[in-house]
Amino acid sequence: MEYSLEKIAQIVGGDLSNPQNSQITDVTFDGRTAKPGTLFIPITWGNDGHNFIQGAIDNGATATLWAEDHLETKPQDFPVILVKDTLKAFQQLAQAYLKSVAPKVIAVSGSNGKTTTKDFIAAIASTTFQTVKTPKNFNNELGVPLTILGMPSDTEVLVIELGMDHPHDLDVLSKLVNPDIAILTMIGEAHIEFFKTRARIADGKMEIVNGLNQNGTLVYNGDEPLLIERATHQSYQTKTFGLSEQNDLFASEISLNAQHAHFKTNQFSEQFQIPLTGNYNVSNALAAISVGQLLKIPVPSMQTALQKTMITENRTEWLTGNFDGQILSDVYNSNPTAVREVLKSFASIQKTGKKIIVLGDMLELGAAGPKLHAELAPDIIAAKPDAVYLVGPIMQNLAKAILQQAPDMHLQTFSEADMNQLILDLQNQLNPHDQILLKASHGLHLERIVTALTD
Repeated sequence: MEYSLEKIAQIVGGDLSNPQNSQITDVTFDGRTAKPGTLFIPITWGNDGHNFIQGAIDNGATATLWAEDHLETKPQDFPVILVKDTLKAFQQLAQAYLKSVAPKVIAVSGSNGKTTTKDFIAAIASTTFQTVKTPKNFNNELGVPLTILGMPSDTEVLVIELGMDHPHDLDVLSKLVNPDIAILTMIGEAHIEFFKTRARIADGKMEIVNGLNQNGTLVYNGDEPLLIERATHQSYQTKTFGLSEQNDLFASEISLNAQHAHFKTNQFSEQFQIPLTGNYNVSNALAAISVGQLLKIPVPSMQTALQKTMITENRTEWLTGNFDGQILSDVYNSNPTAVREVLKSFASIQKTGKKIIVLGDMLELGAAGPKLHAELAPDIIAAKPDAVYLVGPIMQNLAKAILQQAPDMHLQTFSEADMNQLILDLQNQLNPHDQILLKASHGLHLERIVTALTD
């Protein structure tokens, strides 16, 4: 991005004071990362960003947006663009830059798998096009415009992840990015605290099409009845992917090991390989292949891209532990659907030593949380682990259910404050060739265990 202050003021409908003949090449809402050429954007979320303008100035920021209701603290003798709403202005600036660069926009959402699917799609697209993808999990109303404004002017494909916490989040983000292709991976229970039912979560996810370009395509998981109900008989084009044969693209001859998944599809004779295990990751790869078809990317290029995809850290990945065993780490987010899928995957891998399961609380499930935790007991028992460790207060509900159904299971519970003790217990128990699964919502910070078992 490179805009003059006058151009930015015009785009956002703001009033520029103390103008300088300077070009803006970067934006930030964190004054600590400001530098010459940076436009500081104070956001009023929790901590009011307007309170940190001096730090941005000290670090070299060139100018700032400023909200009209903060006139009394507006900096003097510094370039300021006065606007009614700094967040809205930030998004307006991003939308204008997106239109000027005009890449093909591929938007990805879903209760599970959206980040991995984003990684697969970007890997495939980058074999043929200058491609930019959402970094880390910058998928909300701040992260999406930040991703857009950070893309080079020669970007041909933008693969952007769209997150959803509350109703109408995707409506706003979809209309901001106007996708050419929209992807929905699956519907789970994530954020059911705010949506109450999976059906309402599906309604929220379908908002991804609200900004879909007139000739755009929705690519969605055809194994999910809630999506089929909502996507059928719509005016836009659709493509389905999944593991069942009613999909436009489905997998066959799936073979899983601890590090990879191999599969074929109904549309190609070639075999695909991905650097992740689990049928659910095969489904994510199918979504990416469907997008690759729409982008007219050759199959050999898609094969190579999927095989070499760099997966965003802390998604489902096998790591080598310092105990000479294996760790299946998935500690970024968690919900009942995701836990069931990863338990199936963990159970399907050939046993080489003890199999140990460590689960932490699944957050944002609201009043349904205790019941949804307890209902995982049959899935834990079916995985036949040698030991189970549960972390957090809501996991107590699962512990009670397991002990009722499988009283002989080796089971221990821990509070978040007891994490160090859990780490010590695991270190004392783990032996070479053992396999351990770690999964929880990020708020439980099970990455501390991953670090302790890999450093």
